[in-house]
Amino acid sequence: MQKLSPQARARKRARDLAYAKTTDRKRKKAENQRKRRAAKKRGFKLAGLDYDHKTKRFTSIKSNRGNRGRGTKRE
Repeated sequence: MQKLSPQARARKRARDLAYAKTTDRKRKKAENQRKRRAAKKRGFKLAGLDYDHKTKRFTSIKSNRGNRGRGTKRE
């Protein structure tokens, strides 16, 4: 958790919300929900897994958000 001043927290919240509402993010979220529901219906255990739009498969949350060990700065 970041330690931000109230003003910085409000600005970050607004930035994050604006990013989450972009067309690309909405499309990825909808795709993720469709894939997750379909996989659950087929009996897959998805605890601790996120859908990775780059590899087109479910991967661990740690691996997906960390760009498979390479970090997110060079993504």
